[in-house]
Amino acid sequence: MQYNIQKDRHTPAYLQLYTCLRDDIVQGVYPYGTKLPSKRTIADELSLSIITVEHAYALLCDEGYIRPRERSGYFVLFRTSDGFASSPPPVALPLPQTQHTAQTQFPLSVLTKTMRRVMSECGDAILERTPNAGLPALREALCRYLARSRGIHTDPAQIVIGSGAEYLYTFVVRLLGRQRIYGIESPSYKKIEQIYRAADVPLRMLPLGQDGVDSRALRETDADVLHITPYRSFPSGVTATASKRHEYLRWAEKEGRILIEDDFESEFSVSTKPEETLFGSTKKENVLYMNTFSQTISPSLRAGYMVLPAHLADEFEQKLGFFACTVPTFEQLVLTQLLTSGDFERHINRVRRKLRK
Repeated sequence: MQYNIQKDRHTPAYLQLYTCLRDDIVQGVYPYGTKLPSKRTIADELSLSIITVEHAYALLCDEGYIRPRERSGYFVLFRTSDGFASSPPPVALPLPQTQHTAQTQFPLSVLTKTMRRVMSECGDAILERTPNAGLPALREALCRYLARSRGIHTDPAQIVIGSGAEYLYTFVVRLLGRQRIYGIESPSYKKIEQIYRAADVPLRMLPLGQDGVDSRALRETDADVLHITPYRSFPSGVTATASKRHEYLRWAEKEGRILIEDDFESEFSVSTKPEETLFGSTKKENVLYMNTFSQTISPSLRAGYMVLPAHLADEFEQKLGFFACTVPTFEQLVLTQLLTSGDFERHINRVRRKLRK
């Protein structure tokens, strides 16, 4: 096994091993159904501890690349052909409730302390109007946060701040146009369908299977914009597997197609590694990423953001740059402080540890 695992690098050894194995699986070095080398074999060949290998294998299991078989080892679950063969019809799915409970609630003491600090240090600045796309300091803080926690490397000019997901959905229609055909998950978050129907755009309801949008429905749809929630679709609770996420990216490779990645609740993944994003995985500028702070901080905080591909960021400025930002300056300053101080990520990590237990 010719993997170069450097123990003195900033990236932990188990993440380096995970990345090497994941890339080999995606590239077909380990085809579907292949048994991976045993943990002891990899540990001996790469001079790693068995615990390090176990951790890498656990991440691959979490993301749907492999699965364990009792007393047999680990076998590849990912296959690049998924979505091109016939697939079984979708099945009825359970409808779990959202995870925003006391267990995931942001500490009020931290929030009030941050608010007092912003009022004390920023003074009259909280009364000033921010640029239309959002406060520059917040957009820069989001860039750094997304790079270190979500694998998204972007520029502040590609980020637009808005008052929640529903408001940003309307921007999506204005930006991409009403002449396009939009496809959404069925079932999906009710307001997604309501907003697209209110915008009077052609809409296609694509049934969900156990691992994401049904492959046959995806293959046969005439939609050219696909709005998906790959980490956890609400209300079904379906999480797209690694194979399905790659299938979405392959679907979007056709000229003119766009993916809207609605990253609902992914911060609260129980995996020890942040979930992969489609925006961070694509090599093309065909994914629009969206997220909000309604689950991570509070539903009453009407603040969200979208990350646009570079070419759409320019188009947004030309078409919609005149719209004033709908999130108050004070709230944007509070979010900036939470992101730069580390309080936001400490809360996320604390919740994830609780959920793992």
